Order: sequence, then structure tokens, then C-alpha cells
Amino acid sequence: MPEFNPYIEDGETIVVSPHKLYGPHANNLILQLRKQRVDKIILAGMTANLYVESHLREFLENGFEVAVVRDTVAGPKIPEGDGYLSVLINYRYIANGLWTTAETVAKLVQ
Repeated sequence: MPEFNPYIEDGETIVVSPHKLYGPHANNLILQLRKQRVDKIILAGMTANLYVESHLREFLENGFEVAVVRDTVAGPKIPEGDGYLSVLINYRYIANGLWTTAETVAKLVQ
């Protein structure tokens, strides 16, 4: 497996999940983030009620501060309910922040 290689821009570490290459159980992302002294994470991505929420919970359980960018995630609507709305409610309860893209960019520029 290739070594983890974060992208550094203006002193900020930017990481793309290696799931695409290695699968969710084959990477050591938590360890590599710790080595880089990363303690705050901003999540964005597809399937809000599955992958994003799973990462959110894992990062929180490992002591990271985690914010989710609410308008960069999506969830399904089915006859039994709205997956996007339900996951936003979960995020409000468990995430350290729930921001829009504009709010996220403003926070990163500060």
C-alpha cells in the first residue's frame, strides 16, 4: 500500500479519503492524521446518511473536532422519509459544526 500523502496548501492539510484506492478498512487515515497533528476536520461528500455520517462518527470517537458542510452532502428521499433531512438532524446533535459552503470558505479565509 502506498504511503499516505496529504496535500498541503498555505499551511493547511487537505486530505481526500483513500477509500477509492484501498477500501474503508485498509487505510490508516486516523494514524496519518495524528502524525500530521491534524485535530480538526471538515467533511464534505456524497451519501450523507452513510459514508459522511460514518466518517463523522469515527472521527469524533477518535477525538477529532469535526464540521460538516451541509450543502455538499446528499441523502435519498424514499416513501418512508427524507434521508437528507434526517441526517442534518443527526449532524446537529453530534457534529462540532454544520456549515454552508460560504460559511466554510469564510472560516478558512480568516
